[in-house]
Amino acid sequence: MESKKALVVYYSRTGTTKRVAEAIADELGCDLEELIDKKKRRGPVGFAVAGKDAVLKKAARIEEPQKDPAAYDLVVVGTPVWADTMSCAARAYLDQMKDALPDVAFFLTTAHSGIDRTFRHMKDAAGKAPVATLSLFAKEVRRDEHRDKVKPFVGKLR
Repeated sequence: MESKKALVVYYSRTGTTKRVAEAIADELGCDLEELIDKKKRRGPVGFAVAGKDAVLKKAARIEEPQKDPAAYDLVVVGTPVWADTMSCAARAYLDQMKDALPDVAFFLTTAHSGIDRTFRHMKDAAGKAPVATLSLFAKEVRRDEHRDKVKPFVGKLR
């Protein structure tokens, strides 16, 4: 069976989601694209603004993605959980690319909660159900324990 051509797209404010995205892309041997939010969200103030914007379901102004999702068989979208929902950059990407998305899979990183709700919001924004999902706690990523969960997730995507 021929492998699907895949793209991993992610947003990461602190680097936690980025580590997972890189591990998934490495396992899949696929392209990787980072979403760049034009709003600065660093530090405690950035964290507070990010949470407020997420609660209000605001889509971020992101830099134009370089890779066309329609050129892939599968797009894996990753986000941190902000205020029990997806990041504003992930929301913007899904809103903008909804009509071009092939099959999708979702992954998220969270400090402690919001997993089911965030996946529901991602599904609604994408306009389709994911073929697979992966949730990881930030502490698992910090301890480098995420790779044990990435492998079975990627297995579902092949």
